[in-house]
Amino acid sequence: MPRLPPNRDLTRDELLNLDKNVLVSKIVRLESHNLQLKNIINKHLGIEGDIEAEIKRDNTLFIRCDYRRVLLRVMYFGWDYKGLAVQEGTSQTIEHHLFKALMKGCLIERRETSNYHRCGRTDKGVSAFGQVISISLRSSFAPEDQNLPSSIAAELPYCKILNRLLPKEIRVVAWMPIPADKPEFSARFDCKKRQYKYYFPRSMLDINAMRAACAHLVGSHDFRNLCKMDVGNGVTEFCREIFKAEILPVNEESETPTTMYYVLIEGNAFLWHQIRCIMGVVFLVGERKEEPSIILELLDIVANPRKPHYFMALDVPLNLFHCSYELEDSRWVYNTEELKTLIIHVQKEWTVHQVKTTMIKDCLEELESEYAKLKEKEADEAQNAGSSTMSQDNRIIEYSDYLTPGLKPKVYKPIYQRGTCSSLEERMAYYAKKRRLDEGPEKKEE
Repeated sequence: MPRLPPNRDLTRDELLNLDKNVLVSKIVRLESHNLQLKNIINKHLGIEGDIEAEIKRDNTLFIRCDYRRVLLRVMYFGWDYKGLAVQEGTSQTIEHHLFKALMKGCLIERRETSNYHRCGRTDKGVSAFGQVISISLRSSFAPEDQNLPSSIAAELPYCKILNRLLPKEIRVVAWMPIPADKPEFSARFDCKKRQYKYYFPRSMLDINAMRAACAHLVGSHDFRNLCKMDVGNGVTEFCREIFKAEILPVNEESETPTTMYYVLIEGNAFLWHQIRCIMGVVFLVGERKEEPSIILELLDIVANPRKPHYFMALDVPLNLFHCSYELEDSRWVYNTEELKTLIIHVQKEWTVHQVKTTMIKDCLEELESEYAKLKEKEADEAQNAGSSTMSQDNRIIEYSDYLTPGLKPKVYKPIYQRGTCSSLEERMAYYAKKRRLDEGPEKKEE
């Protein structure tokens, strides 16, 4: 057994001069210590243990099995989740539960070998009806037989297996075989269009002004002033193309403040918090605090190179609704009984939430009625007393205000009279300097 160096931080030169066996022993010890710390932290936070250690199975199953490249269409209500992507320190992500189900169902051996890609990385609180992933799953058929209609019909019931193992908020709707001549097909890189919906109540908003603002989004633009710039992770290109930006009613019904609408935005790709930033500004237009032309001003990065401060809209109403590919939609494989089970499941969720919504709305209308009566009584009393000071506002707050969280000033300050963030060039210079400092003098000398 080689003798390990003293239990202290070694310099780079000392590590380079270590015997190979000593260095390997030190690495093994550090990895063991790191695993112990990770388990202690997970136990303290109440996080489930490592997925591979948690799932007991016979790994010899994967030694000789065949694999099939597929797309999976995944839907989830992300309101109570920390986002799609796996994160350290929490198990409450969509990917954590998805890979746990994939491994427990013996459809993959582990994530690292599954050739996994996702279409869109949705953030905390965001939902999806049309999220698509590409992945290699265990197949009952050899590669040369996988594209036969009979083998597709008799393939492993991927949706059924996964839906029995996933939480109720996450479901796999359908799967699609990736053609044999497209082995590198990716849910992310081969996606042609991504369509999002953002739901909101009619409230007292000027819908026509909002539509005029959305019309300015269509086309190819630099959206650095309508997103959260992620320069720290290497994102320095902010040009994206929007194909469609429309505002539509959810149902054709009489116009009331509680009538539901949605903004439909379709583009080739989207930036971090892009749609929530767009909606934050569009709501200001709907509230008549900004003109529709504010969108044009924010898209003009020459005249306005710095993003002004404003609140982005809430995450809960946002839904990744559909992803489009060159592959025909008719290639999606559905199981009739599994689809029926999924419909029943969603019907149950809708019923419970709709009952709660109706109950809350009933209480709200009763309270608003009592408030209106009280204000009318106060107005009559003021008129009888000959007072000219009485409030004409019988509404407490607009419903849409709750979709743009943040402290609302009593006197509104237009967007371009506010402070601004750092420009893209300033951010790039900051991170370049930060990297040089992190590398240290030893790295610079190499």
